[in-house]
Amino acid sequence: MSGSWISDTPDEVEHPNVPLGINEMAIPRAAILLSLATAALLICSTIVVGYSVYQFAKANQDAFSVTDTDLLKDENNRWFWELDLLFDTCDSRLGDWDWPEVLAEQDDVFLYPGELRCDWEHQGEGDRASVVVYNRGDQPLDLVLEIAGGNVVFATEGDADIILEQIEANGTAIVEIELQDGVTEHDITIEASHVRVPDAEVLLDVHIFEGSEPRALHASDGDQLEVQYKVWNADTGELLDEGNLVVTAGDDSRYIKGFGWSAIGLDIDEDRGLIPGIATGTSHITLLPPPIAYGNSDGHELEETWLRFELKVDRATI
Repeated sequence: MSGSWISDTPDEVEHPNVPLGINEMAIPRAAILLSLATAALLICSTIVVGYSVYQFAKANQDAFSVTDTDLLKDENNRWFWELDLLFDTCDSRLGDWDWPEVLAEQDDVFLYPGELRCDWEHQGEGDRASVVVYNRGDQPLDLVLEIAGGNVVFATEGDADIILEQIEANGTAIVEIELQDGVTEHDITIEASHVRVPDAEVLLDVHIFEGSEPRALHASDGDQLEVQYKVWNADTGELLDEGNLVVTAGDDSRYIKGFGWSAIGLDIDEDRGLIPGIATGTSHITLLPPPIAYGNSDGHELEETWLRFELKVDRATI
């Protein structure tokens, strides 16, 4: 009697002979060919997609660059920022424009007709000066400032370059520069270029020369000074005020922005003005455009006025 484990199907039907070629070789070869075709298709697709992404990014980058560049300059292709040295010693950088007869009647956009060249009379190694960056555009600016020529660095960095981020629209930034060597005469150029558009650049030339009153100490940001001051309307010559004040050199929120920064670079000997009858403090004159004077005081009688300050240091806690 046949058990259930005995097949009624002939063995050659139940277990047909499979050709050796199909059984061992045909399936692997087909799989390999299919894998190669799939890989080639993926590579081609990746190349096509990658190239399309590259073209899209390049097109948009070019568009963004053009847009950014257009927003950074006026209709006369002038960049929307200006540089000056706070001393009242500046003139046309290349001699291609004349100093305005009335500073307060400059156009509505720029403070100066063009780039500046300024003189800096120093009183010894370590002397300081204030460099002002004016953003005259309607959007924030990120700038790289670099000093070319050597012997001068940005005081806060101890280096010849600095990044100024987010200078607000129609705002200003003031930085302190430091003379590292007591040079007799020297020339530097301060370059202010846009972080994303390096070709967008404004220059300030500074001629440095040795003064006649060398001093041991030089006022820098944060120093407390007792100063005598006089202030005039720079256009009319009218004396507006004079007196004595205690000021923090650099950023002093008690006064207009340019006043504290005007104190940078005042010099005094090691007596610091504490010996009665001996005056060793130096003086200098600075010119303040409205943005660092009363330009942000709506309705103030001096809102549009350029101010000329003379400062002399009497005592210092340097």
